[in-house]
Amino acid sequence: MAYQLYRNTTLGNTLQESLDELIQLQMLSPQLARRVLTQFDKAINTGLANRVKSKLHFRAVKLNTYRFCDNVWTFFLKDVEFREHAEMSQVDRVKIVACDAKNAVAGRADAE
Repeated sequence: MAYQLYRNTTLGNTLQESLDELIQLQMLSPQLARRVLTQFDKAINTGLANRVKSKLHFRAVKLNTYRFCDNVWTFFLKDVEFREHAEMSQVDRVKIVACDAKNAVAGRADAE
């Protein structure tokens, strides 16, 4: 099963709102809407794993909290500096959620 993290992005939220509207208008069944969301999860995870090659470096003044649960790391950082090539940006607080893409790809291969 693919990670569902990207459902909370602008694209994922818009897709869910559109599917909800189609369900309300009885133009789409709830089961088909779930299948669409599952396909979205698979496609976005595969696309990010295979197509994105850019790297970003960051440095934080403080690591406030970290967790590891179900192969998902969550980091809460304070006073973070991001660098990509010559560009730099600073933010006060950042939450980073990191999942093992290799496990997600292996899980998809087993499910198919």
